[in-house]
Amino acid sequence: MSKKTDLIAADRGQDAISLHLIDKDGFADWAKKLTGGQRASLEAQKFEGSGYQTAIVPDGDKWFAVGGVANPADLSSWCLAKLAEVLPAGTYRLASGDPGPAMLGWQTAQYRFDRYLSDDSSTGLRILLTKEAKAIDSAQAEAAAVAKVRDLVNTPAEDMGPAALEAEAEALAKAYRAELTVTTGDKLEQEYPMVHAVGRAATRHHSPRMLELTWGDAKHPKLAIVGKGVSFDSGGLDVKSAAGMKLMKKDMGGAAHALALAGLIMGGGLKVRLHMLVPAVENAIAGNAFRPGDVLTSRKGLTVEIGNTDAEGRLILGDALARASEDEPDMIIDFATLTGAARIALGPDLAAMMCRNDDTAQAFLDAGKAANDAVWRLPLPESYREYLKSDIADMNNTQTNPYAGASVAGLFLDRFVGEGIDWTHFDTFAWRPFSKPGRPKGGEALGLRAAWHMLQSRYGNG
Repeated sequence: MSKKTDLIAADRGQDAISLHLIDKDGFADWAKKLTGGQRASLEAQKFEGSGYQTAIVPDGDKWFAVGGVANPADLSSWCLAKLAEVLPAGTYRLASGDPGPAMLGWQTAQYRFDRYLSDDSSTGLRILLTKEAKAIDSAQAEAAAVAKVRDLVNTPAEDMGPAALEAEAEALAKAYRAELTVTTGDKLEQEYPMVHAVGRAATRHHSPRMLELTWGDAKHPKLAIVGKGVSFDSGGLDVKSAAGMKLMKKDMGGAAHALALAGLIMGGGLKVRLHMLVPAVENAIAGNAFRPGDVLTSRKGLTVEIGNTDAEGRLILGDALARASEDEPDMIIDFATLTGAARIALGPDLAAMMCRNDDTAQAFLDAGKAANDAVWRLPLPESYREYLKSDIADMNNTQTNPYAGASVAGLFLDRFVGEGIDWTHFDTFAWRPFSKPGRPKGGEALGLRAAWHMLQSRYGNG
C-alpha cells in the first residue's frame, strides 16, 4: 500500500546527483563534452539517447545519471519515470531546467502496492528537487490521487467491499469536513431500487448502500461526481467465466476515481458545491439475486427489463444519476468500468468519454492532452437508442446486437440524467495490463487527471 512520502522537495542548493536528459539526435554532440572514460562508460551501457534508456556515468569521485527522452525541451509527465524506477535511493536535480510536469511520473514510478507483502523489498526513496516550490503541493496531491485509485483497485474484493468503500468515503468526509450520508436496507430499496436489486444477494459487509458526500459553499455552482462501486462482479445469474471474473475486483474502479477526484476538489478548494455519489454493491449469486427477465422500477420511475444480470453497473448508475440530477447541478461527471466494448475500441490506455456538450467535450480532450492523461470521445447516436427497446418495459438494460456497445451503454445512462444538464461519462478501464515507466501493472487512474485539470480550468481554486 502506498504511503505518504515527500518525493519532491524544494531546491535550496543542497547536495544532489545531476540528471541529464538527452534525445537520440542530440546525443553525439552532448557526448563530445564528456571525457573519454565517460563516453566509454556510456558505450558499455549501450546508451545512445533512445527513449527510456538510462545510464550512470562516473564523474571523478561522484557520478551523474542520464536518461533518454523524446524531447529534452518539452518534458512530459513520464520522461523521468524510468530514472525514478531504477536509480539508487538519493536526492536528484535536473542539470538543466526544472522538472515541471515530470514531477508526477517521478512519484508514480515509485508507487508500490505492498499491503499483503510480508517482506519489505523497498530500495529506498528517490527525491527530486525543484525550484518551483509553489508547484510541489499540487504535484504531490495529484500523485497521491493516482495512488489512491491504484490502492483501492488493487485491493481484493474481500477487503474492498461496499463497507470498505463506505469507510473510504467516511475518511474523506472527515478529512475535509464534508457531510456523508449512507443509505442502506429498506430505505435503500425504497429510494434506490435498482441499487438494492443488484446488491441484495450479497451479505454482511458486502450488503448494498448508497454513499453521498456533500461539501462546499451552497452559493457555488453544483458539481456532481458519480462513481460505479461494484466491489466484485460475478456476473450475477448470468455468471461470468473464470477468466471473465479474474479481474472483477477492479469493477469498483469508477468509485475509486470518484473518491480520488473528490479529494482533489476539496483539497484544492475548488469553487463548487460538490455532491459525490457512489452506489456500492457486490453483484453476487444467491437465491434472492435479481434475474434475467425481471423488470425493475428505477428511482426516476423508468422501468427496466433485465436482459442480462452482468450489465449491472448501468443499473446502479441510473439511480445515482437520477439522484444527482434532482439538484439540477451545473455539471455531472460519472466514472465507470462499464463495457468491454470500450476496451476493444480504445485499448487499455484511453478512457472512453461521452459528452452531451461539444464545448465540454473539447475542454476534457484539451485538458487530458496537456496533462498526459489522454481520453477519447465516443458518440451518443440518437439512432442507437432503439437498441435498448423492451417489449414489456420502458427499456432493456442490454442490446441484442453486437454493435457500439460502449455508446449504447452511454445512451442507457443518458435516460437517467436530467434534461439540459451538462453530463460527461467516462468508461474507464481502471487497470493497466502492461507496465510502462511510471505506470506499473495493476490498478490505474485513467481519465482522473484529465477531469481534474478541466475542472480547475472551469471553476478555479479558492
